[in-house]
Amino acid sequence: MRVHKLTFAALAVAASLSLTACQNDEDATGQSDPSAASNASSSEGGAGSDNSQQGGGEEPAGEGTGGQATAAGTGSDSDSGSSVNDKLGKCRTDELEFKAMDATIDGDTDGTVAVELTNGGGRECAISGYAGVDLKTNSGTLSAKRSGEPVVPGTLKDGETVAFGIHYPINDSGGSGVRVTGLVVTPPDETKSVTLDWPGAGTLPVTDGAGSPVKVGPIGSAGQGG
Repeated sequence: MRVHKLTFAALAVAASLSLTACQNDEDATGQSDPSAASNASSSEGGAGSDNSQQGGGEEPAGEGTGGQATAAGTGSDSDSGSSVNDKLGKCRTDELEFKAMDATIDGDTDGTVAVELTNGGGRECAISGYAGVDLKTNSGTLSAKRSGEPVVPGTLKDGETVAFGIHYPINDSGGSGVRVTGLVVTPPDETKSVTLDWPGAGTLPVTDGAGSPVKVGPIGSAGQGG
């Protein structure tokens, strides 16, 4: 009987140990699952945080780029405007004062009229080339031809004067010729003209040839002779 009691006691102890081991395994499994779930949740949360940081980083980068583009554009416009304002402008008709005078010297084969242009615009301006010259006559308008002399660039400070010459044939034919009634001058690079009294000889000889017998020199070329 004692042997059987010991056997039963040993079996009871073994069963108890087995149950305890099973419970420990279940507890260990239960503890590891929440940890795994926690780790998964933490990993997902980290990915979401990265996206949020990336999204937040894009906005300042866009604003910074836009700010730089605007500043560069404004600087460029300002520099361009300053460059344009620094350039010397052309002398305009309304800024000039005109005066025509007879400049013929005895013995010249042609008559000469000098036209002076005085800068009264209050600023320095550029003027060069050929002025447009038309003579009003009783037979219509007679346009002067360019003399072909070289053009020299020039400027006029406020109050300064420059001149050019008009050369025309003298009427010594004994006939009435063509009567000159006025002089129309258009400065270089301008479309607005001024009308002046003609100070030269009252008539021009009648010519049968084609073209104009009147010639105009470039600005700065006023002188004697043709």
